[in-house]
Amino acid sequence: MAEQIRIQTPLTEEQSRKLKAGDMVLISGKIYSARDAAHKVMTEALARGEELPIDWNEKIVYYLGPSPAKPGDPIGSAGPTTSGRMDAYTPTMLDQGIKGMIGKGSRKPEVIESMKKNGVTYFAAVGGAAALIAKSIKKYDVIAYEDLGPEALAELTVEDFPAIVVIDSEGNDFYEIGQAPYREDV
Repeated sequence: MAEQIRIQTPLTEEQSRKLKAGDMVLISGKIYSARDAAHKVMTEALARGEELPIDWNEKIVYYLGPSPAKPGDPIGSAGPTTSGRMDAYTPTMLDQGIKGMIGKGSRKPEVIESMKKNGVTYFAAVGGAAALIAKSIKKYDVIAYEDLGPEALAELTVEDFPAIVVIDSEGNDFYEIGQAPYREDV
């Protein structure tokens, strides 16, 4: 088993560019959750020339739809949502300084090009492991767009959040690389 790389946020472009497709990471510090509704609101605000509720520079965004927390817990289950739902908004958001994204599933070519341009890493969190992932989340605070419910913009404090580098800042895609040895030439 490969050694896990520990990442402490903020994630700089230099750190992001060192990560390679297939690397296993443990992320600690602050990350931010936002799904498609929040991305839509933010890109519309930018188009109007408005400020965003946070400075996205060197931040990691987690495409998360949390379930309600049990008493005493900061969050309920906290699994990733399909990242492709954010693809229409992602290049605009990456231009705001985001250096990492966490979700699941493949990304469109224009997103990968924007990642390469901006030095961004795309991490996958394991779908189906939402209860386990929630254990790495120590604090969950909604900071904007509360009216969006579970799609609100929130700040999460995480400790050893497990993820895999799926697409690195050079555009190498572990979904393709990892499957290559098992494909038969057709």
